Amino acid sequence: MKRMVVLGAGESGVGAAILAKEKGYEVFVSDMGEIKPHYAALLDQHGLPYESGKHTAELILNADEVVKSPGIPDSAPMVKALIEQGTPIISEIEFAARYTHAKMICITGSNGKTTTTSLIFDMLRRAGLDVGLAGNIGNSLALQVAQHDRQYYVIELSSFQLDNMYDFRADVAILLNITPDHLDRYNFEFQNYIDAKMRIIRNQRHEDALIYWSGDPVLDREIEKLRPTATLYPFGEEVAQNVAYVERGQMVVKAFTPLELPVELLSLKGKHNQYNSMAAAITAQLLHIKNDVIRESLTKFEGVEHRLQYVATVRGVRWINDSKATNVNSCWYALEAMTTSIVLILGGKDKGNDYSEIDELVKQKCHTLVFMGLHNEKLIEHFSALGYSPDGERRYIDTHTLADAVQACYDVARDGDTVLLSPCCASFDLFKSYEDRGEQFMKAVKNL
Repeated sequence: MKRMVVLGAGESGVGAAILAKEKGYEVFVSDMGEIKPHYAALLDQHGLPYESGKHTAELILNADEVVKSPGIPDSAPMVKALIEQGTPIISEIEFAARYTHAKMICITGSNGKTTTTSLIFDMLRRAGLDVGLAGNIGNSLALQVAQHDRQYYVIELSSFQLDNMYDFRADVAILLNITPDHLDRYNFEFQNYIDAKMRIIRNQRHEDALIYWSGDPVLDREIEKLRPTATLYPFGEEVAQNVAYVERGQMVVKAFTPLELPVELLSLKGKHNQYNSMAAAITAQLLHIKNDVIRESLTKFEGVEHRLQYVATVRGVRWINDSKATNVNSCWYALEAMTTSIVLILGGKDKGNDYSEIDELVKQKCHTLVFMGLHNEKLIEHFSALGYSPDGERRYIDTHTLADAVQACYDVARDGDTVLLSPCCASFDLFKSYEDRGEQFMKAVKNL
């Protein structure tokens, strides 16, 4: 009997452990942190041995194979020890894929992953297909394969998940964009992060599909360099070279039977969401979903939590929760979508950010910046150089708690403004997750 050790007892780890036991492995689960009660109960229910608050070397280093949570870096001491002795380390997605024949629709990119994944899932579900949602959202792929396998899976893949995928093959791979993110995890080398993202095309065949934004200079370069085997379905600005584009106010998709839809009818607003909608519509057409169903989804889909989510209007000011904007490019898209003057909340755990990408939009649209984090020195230095000061016409306010940030926004926002939480940074300095940050923000706004 092979011994499988699972490092990390969150959604992916517990799912992998349950599937591994079902497939006849001897299983042990180890988590350096505290295991949430829900997951501990699942492990107990399935009779799976585990430990929390530590990694016991003699119970881990004897593994035949290890499934590692994507949140655990290769620099972690136990992971380094496993690598040094040559123990295979894989992701939960890689492991689960061994035990299903489902079609895999996989989405990655620096921004737009969750929205596009959720939109594709909505289209497939409206079409009546047997579909599961997995990866960074939904239940873990492994748990679904173990308990109720599907015919299709729509999977949001982070670079961290792709790092430990080797034999996995995407039937449909979607590359939305690549901009600098998580550079602290990739030795502050952008190319290392790019290489991780491009692993989504690994093992694809000619009959598989690669859907990508042809306007992204990084993707254009990498696709030219790597010459993917899959059939290409580009979308973007240029009519001639793309299977989806916007022309004279109409979104056109022609991967299969041509579809036209006025942009103004799209439920998701902003140019970035036009691209997300194109990618989703191409996918649906390749799966032979009727255009009427695609059109219905594109016009009725309500979006995802914590991504440009309307919270409330208070004293003539709109409050928007974009807590999922954990990198600079994602904040750029949020600013681009705004049509009013903005009070912008920035800050959190910096991941090697270059804030210059949003400089022009900040100067055009933001009269006040509110910094919310334990260490705002980099933000103060960067935006001071743009002319923002504690008492100038362009103003910044330095805060270190969510309550202070929300109160500062309330004090300076003017009738007709938008207060936008779009932090550019990870949430882990003050919050458990970007969801926790967004939920606390919404609660604070509703208490105004």
